[in-house]
Amino acid sequence: MPDLSHGTAEDIAAVNALRSSVMRLSRRLKHQRVDESLSPTEMSVLGTLSLCGSATPGELARKEHVQPPSMTRIVALLEAKGLVRLEPHPDDRRQKVVSQTERAEAMLEESRRKRNAWLATIAEGLDEDEWAKLRAAAPVLEKLAHL
Repeated sequence: MPDLSHGTAEDIAAVNALRSSVMRLSRRLKHQRVDESLSPTEMSVLGTLSLCGSATPGELARKEHVQPPSMTRIVALLEAKGLVRLEPHPDDRRQKVVSQTERAEAMLEESRRKRNAWLATIAEGLDEDEWAKLRAAAPVLEKLAHL
């Protein structure tokens, strides 16, 4: 792995271009939301529940890189909107388990469909060589997103 403090100009330029393009693409994707009443953080929590399944608020806080009190507030907001339900933890009565509702699943599916359609539309401007590079880069970007 390159040490960017002593990296080549090419490595530094690549990291800079990646940062800039990921941030720009992320901002554009955020405008493709289905439900404007949900914050990006709330959508992220629902996405985590969809991907990982039910979790305690503490587990969600770790996965989302937020403090537990913040996650408690987010979960309460999502519960009030009917998007998650809290159930007793099977092994620890002090804990609750957060699960997404069918309404949340449907909303996430519609959001993914809309964002995928938008990405597919803008990707129509890529040539076959660029598509091949994108297919090759996708697993690497996925790995970076989860490190």
